[in-house]
Amino acid sequence: MDLRTSYPRSIRDKLAGYVHLARMVDKSRATLAGTQGEYIYPCPLDKRLLDFAGITPEQFAEAVRGKTDQAIADWFRKAAKPHSHAEIEQWNTMMLTRGPDTPEKWEYFRTLRDAVDPTRTDITSWADLLDLDEKRPVPTRKTVAAGGQR
Repeated sequence: MDLRTSYPRSIRDKLAGYVHLARMVDKSRATLAGTQGEYIYPCPLDKRLLDFAGITPEQFAEAVRGKTDQAIADWFRKAAKPHSHAEIEQWNTMMLTRGPDTPEKWEYFRTLRDAVDPTRTDITSWADLLDLDEKRPVPTRKTVAAGGQR
C-alpha cells in the first residue's frame, strides 16, 4: 500500500479481534516499502497496541514482512500476551474513545481538528479525528463538556 496516495485502514477495522491492528499492518507494510508518506510507524497509537500485546515494533515489522493479513493475525494471536476476550474488548473500547489527557494535548488536538473541520467540536477522540481527517464518515457525537472535552 502506498500511503502517499491512499489512507491506511481505519483504526476501527479489527484484525485478530483488535482494533488498530489492521491499520498498523498497513503502516508497517508501507514503512517497509518506503511508501509511508506522512504516516509514522510506530506512532504512539501503534505503541499502545504493541505494549498491550508485549511485542516490540521491530518484532512486529519483521512479522509483517511479506505476510498476508491472515498470517499476521495468526502470528499476532500467538505472539501477544494472553488476554481474555473481555480484556481485549475493554482495550478496544479504550482505544476508540481515548482523547487527549493533558491541557497541552487538548490544545494540539483542537488545532488538528479545527484544521480539518472547525465545526466538528463534537470530535473528542483520536479515533474520530483520524477518521475525520481521512474523510471517513464520523457520526455527530453529543458534546458533554465545554471546550470539546468529554
